[in-house]
Amino acid sequence: MSAAAAPKARFDQVSKRFGEGERAVQALEPITLDIAANAFVCLVGPSGCGKSTLLNLLAGFDTPTTGQVLMDGLPVRGPDARRGVVFQQGALFTWMTVLDNVAFGPLATGTPRAEAERIAMGFLEMVGLAAFARRYPYELSGGMQQRVGIARALANDPEILLMDEPFAALDAQTRELLQEEIKRIWLHTRKTVLWITHSIEEALFLATDIVVMSARPGRIKARFAPTFAQSTAPGLATSAEFVRMKAEIVGLLHDEARTAQRQEEAR
Repeated sequence: MSAAAAPKARFDQVSKRFGEGERAVQALEPITLDIAANAFVCLVGPSGCGKSTLLNLLAGFDTPTTGQVLMDGLPVRGPDARRGVVFQQGALFTWMTVLDNVAFGPLATGTPRAEAERIAMGFLEMVGLAAFARRYPYELSGGMQQRVGIARALANDPEILLMDEPFAALDAQTRELLQEEIKRIWLHTRKTVLWITHSIEEALFLATDIVVMSARPGRIKARFAPTFAQSTAPGLATSAEFVRMKAEIVGLLHDEARTAQRQEEAR
């Protein structure tokens, strides 16, 4: 593979097993998955299939049982500022203002305060929250807190954004608005993104690449390359190709969801 075609990140025959002996759980079968630079990759699959495990391995929060996780061809050895993480909840510092939350990363790396605040304000403007810079997280709605979390991750200028169901706790209308916002940000920044979601529509709307996973132990069941990520046209979700692809993914996941449900009931 040429340097130009080398993936930004790679899971090379990665498996993960939790625990020992009879109580051990095989979360992931050996998986090989390449993530191209500037791609927006969505992982979809039933609960417990290992989506978050894969994200945590790339984040450096955990290590694989077998295989290796690579970024730019080098093994991931632990958390790194080149990989920014946004969780389901904003995980903001409640005692800090919105501005200080977003400026925290640059300040931690030695950036002078004036420059860190300039960087932070730029990203707050990008997510439409510059007017709330002096507020505290508890004064904001859930959707606004998530936007602050995204701005904070971007302020560190990561090469890869890792997003673990960041909109899962939001109401449907707020979620749709933030999907449009994250698409606009991705089109502007072209960051490489690994995004976990249970929403097939969300994946189709955002992703350049959708990875469908099986029930535990997780493995890659199918991959899709939708073309909707470049579009901001209204009515996208009602187009014939969008509906067709959604139906195909729903069909693939139907049996996997039943298997995952039986696994939960047997625990």
